[in-house]
Amino acid sequence: MVNLTLLFLTLALCVASTVQRQLKLEEDINVHQNLEQQQDPSIVHYQPEQVHLAFGDSLQDIVVTWSTRSSTNQSLVNFAQDYVHDPLKSVSGSWQFFQDGGKQARTQYIHKVTLPSLKPDTHYEYSCGSDMGWSAIYSFKTPPAGENWSPSLAIYGDMGNENAQSLARLQQDSQLGMYDAIIHVGDFAYDMDSNDARVGDEFMRQIETLAAYVPYMVCPGNHEEKYNFSNYRARFNMPGDGDSLWYSFNMGPVHFVSFSTEVYYFINYGMKLLTKQFEWLERDLAEANLPENRAKRPWIITYGHRPMYCSDDKEYDCDGKLETYIRKGLPTLQWFGLEDLFYKHGVDIEFFAHEHFYTRLWPIYDFKVYNGSAEAPYTNPKAPIQIITGSAGCKENREPFSNVLPFWNAFHSNDYGYTRLKAHNATHLHFEQVSDDKDGQIVDSFWVIKEKHGSYN
Repeated sequence: MVNLTLLFLTLALCVASTVQRQLKLEEDINVHQNLEQQQDPSIVHYQPEQVHLAFGDSLQDIVVTWSTRSSTNQSLVNFAQDYVHDPLKSVSGSWQFFQDGGKQARTQYIHKVTLPSLKPDTHYEYSCGSDMGWSAIYSFKTPPAGENWSPSLAIYGDMGNENAQSLARLQQDSQLGMYDAIIHVGDFAYDMDSNDARVGDEFMRQIETLAAYVPYMVCPGNHEEKYNFSNYRARFNMPGDGDSLWYSFNMGPVHFVSFSTEVYYFINYGMKLLTKQFEWLERDLAEANLPENRAKRPWIITYGHRPMYCSDDKEYDCDGKLETYIRKGLPTLQWFGLEDLFYKHGVDIEFFAHEHFYTRLWPIYDFKVYNGSAEAPYTNPKAPIQIITGSAGCKENREPFSNVLPFWNAFHSNDYGYTRLKAHNATHLHFEQVSDDKDGQIVDSFWVIKEKHGSYN
């Protein structure tokens, strides 16, 4: 009996100990989840984080965006050409309260300040925040004025919080002053809403070493869909009145056009965004294609997340067996297709992502290749040139190509990396594909040369 009593007592103590450990674990989890509310607000809640830049209504209007956990009732940017020695200018802006749609309904305050009418081709240093807390001192350089200069950009999509393999090299490039802007062609963080938007916060902190120094221009991807793209809309401030879903800007000899491919796929949020975007695109491209505007800025370059043509078998609407929604429009009705619109208004280059690889296409329209010539396919091409650059790195890893590549595939690479664009002048664009797998080696390089720009019709 004594032995049985001891046995039962020992078992009871083990169970009690296990329960205590479980309760302690749950307590630790709760403490971790509530850490943001428990920390000293003067250190954490008011401190700016997730700082990033974008162009405003012009290249000389720089928009600074950042987040705080609590309301500061102030949104200020102090700046000067030399922050330490020059008198500081102070500009105030606005803030919005953002509540994530997850179960915890986490909140933050997202601040926006526009630095207007800055001097062209000028180095500035700045700090953002409020009387309750300031960021570090960052810097940027405004682009030159006018059309007669040669902008350089890094362009990529599909970069996540995990396995962001290209990030370190992009950070190094940016700190060396290699880029006048960066374009992220959809799919951020994987996903911004994950873990009640903590993954989104971490991603925005990760890219700060890029985006706090170089305008970070974006478009939405399918991974931003949750809660009607609320994390994307709240965190980014792009120019125009398209809620950052669509906009355009001029940079040197290029007119850039950003649009959402996702309005074709998530019509559960309503058709209004799709129709409104298409009407805007018609107006914007028609204006950009006017002879007087083409004379100033001859190149028209678009970017949206999902591609019209693919080189893999995965995509249900991008393998040639079915019509691509954005290419031909909504199924059956074929309303709001973009391929004809882009062809009509003489779009030169179309950037896409979504597929986790790099592909350069021959000039293509309606499944037909329109090379300039056999010897020089990209000299005076007779259709837009499409580039898929979705290999910056994310937790979904690489994607394989089809065993039999389509005839429109001019070059492909499965390496992690990103694309560089330099718009030399009115007639010459130069592209490079950087392989991070190969320690920064250029695995693709080509020129696009056009002596005349306009509709292909």
